[in-house]
Amino acid sequence: MSFFRGAVAARSIFAGARRYSTTPAASPKSGTLPSVLLGAGVVSAGIYAYLQYSEKDAPKQEKSPLDPENFKDFKLKQVIPYNHNTSKFVFELPNNEASLAPVASCLVVKSSDPEALKDANGKPIIRPYTAISQPDEKGVLTLLVKKYENGNASKYIHSLKEGDTLAIKGPILKFPYKVNEFDEVALIGGGSGITPLYQIVDHALADKNNKTKFKLLFANVTEQDILLREELEALKKKHPKNFEVVYILDNAPAGWTGPTGYINKDLIKEHVAPASLGEKVKVFVCGPPGQVAAVAGKKAGFKQGELGGVLKELGYTEDQVFKF
Repeated sequence: MSFFRGAVAARSIFAGARRYSTTPAASPKSGTLPSVLLGAGVVSAGIYAYLQYSEKDAPKQEKSPLDPENFKDFKLKQVIPYNHNTSKFVFELPNNEASLAPVASCLVVKSSDPEALKDANGKPIIRPYTAISQPDEKGVLTLLVKKYENGNASKYIHSLKEGDTLAIKGPILKFPYKVNEFDEVALIGGGSGITPLYQIVDHALADKNNKTKFKLLFANVTEQDILLREELEALKKKHPKNFEVVYILDNAPAGWTGPTGYINKDLIKEHVAPASLGEKVKVFVCGPPGQVAAVAGKKAGFKQGELGGVLKELGYTEDQVFKF
């Protein structure tokens, strides 16, 4: 298990996150990277030491290259088309560093050019996104961005070319996930709302000590709209006892054997652990506002809002449900 995956559960998020985070958090002290080599020696000794240097002996990165207080520009390294309206945008992190973004957290982005992306009142348009790259992945930060016809920010990001920059601030803690805090976790999502849910399950299943069972209910319009399907299937194959996925389609193709329509009470009763498990069960919800409202009640801006929808009807409490 990597240094970050072992330590992240205990890490508090940085200062400045309170404006955006549903869960208040404290600010950690900044650290500095320790020196790799101390003293000097002959050239041959230096070469030998370099060759013998192993990853487990390497100095630990203690500080993220991201800044939760200020926007910083990051260069777009690669654009990887995913489907007809979604692409992966891979941004370069300096000095081959990792993002060290805690789970579960998001970032907020805006144009590097203050004149390029504004709202009707002339203010910069700022939008949240969840990275799909692993927190300890070195050198890159990857966003999965779906282009919406009425989404100014998503259209702007899709207009970027390799070598362009995007202003990013964060990470902003949303829910401080801890390994094995729950026996059962349900992930209910739709469309691009899969990203924070994927961040949680990808992080948790990578821990060899994980015992939590995850069930994902993932709704989309068509089969082509299913994002991160390859990654989800890989996790399911690797962790068959701890991860299951149910895909739900509005417009199912011929031969589709999965559920169709909306995520309703019957689907949740069939696939989600019951509310009677109390603190042993957690339900995370993320998707279009209409879906979130129907499943768990409307959010109140960056706050959770009252629990409602199907989950409330089934007896779940506010402590058992979290809306991204």
